[in-house]
Amino acid sequence: MPASAPFTGVIPILATPFHDDESPDHASLDRLIRFFGELGVDGFTVLGVLGESNRLTDAERTALIKTAVAAAGGRPVIVGTSHTGTAATIALTREAAQLGAAAVMVAPSKQPVPNDAVVFEYYRRVIEASPVPVVVQDHPLSTEVHMPAPLLLRLANEFPRVACIKAEATPSPNKIAALKAGLVRKEVSVLTGLGALYGFFDLERGSDGFNTGFAFPEVLQAMVARMRAGDAEGARRVFTRYLPLMVFEQQPGVAIRKEILRRRGLLASNRVRHPAGSIDAATAEQLHRLLEATFPGQDLTRPVRIEA
Repeated sequence: MPASAPFTGVIPILATPFHDDESPDHASLDRLIRFFGELGVDGFTVLGVLGESNRLTDAERTALIKTAVAAAGGRPVIVGTSHTGTAATIALTREAAQLGAAAVMVAPSKQPVPNDAVVFEYYRRVIEASPVPVVVQDHPLSTEVHMPAPLLLRLANEFPRVACIKAEATPSPNKIAALKAGLVRKEVSVLTGLGALYGFFDLERGSDGFNTGFAFPEVLQAMVARMRAGDAEGARRVFTRYLPLMVFEQQPGVAIRKEILRRRGLLASNRVRHPAGSIDAATAEQLHRLLEATFPGQDLTRPVRIEA
């Protein structure tokens, strides 16, 4: 698995921390980024679906991007700039670039009648207006837009600004294989999302790494390192060892992931912004037992030891 493309390896999608009164918690965001940076991650993504971007005001977005770029210590920050309007997406993209984003992540918006030509034109306008590279996010679960591989390949092969495809359409291994086979511009990477639920299988089919919010990047780094070393069996063992936690964490919403980050000492509060809810007591107890079984005797506020 080569590391030649600009966005490869492990690039966590970050939660947006809130205080208990639901105001943005910049200190926790700074702490989260610096901790993951010390782990050696390859960059950060903010203001994605996990980042509750649709629940933020414009002023909050601006301030959070500034905090993220300052805390990143030179590592690339990818900013989600998706919007239902093309002009608004372009404006958010230009602002992110002005604030220091290394790239933007853009997903399509649902149209009354599915239309690949409209999706292509949306991306064409955004890509040509963007001052920075673009990550094309293919996540039909949240967008309700299904982009076939030929459409994604046309975007990647025709526009030099496209640096990465975030492949989150199931079955993801098959689609990743089709994308890797059809890429003419080999500097374009294909990254795995979906909480790494299909992570090993995606890596087997050519994924260049992970762009997802799983709260233990150490696990994803171990999988990538083993695949790059030609140790597919080792990567499979890591995946199998930690898969129950991935499955539990990937339940709908961001409440479980935020609670894990709180338990890691990275977020002061697990608050999810209304109308979504934070974790309930019974789920929190299940999570506690799962974390104890997954990382026995380990201090989760420190980098965890990966066993397989």
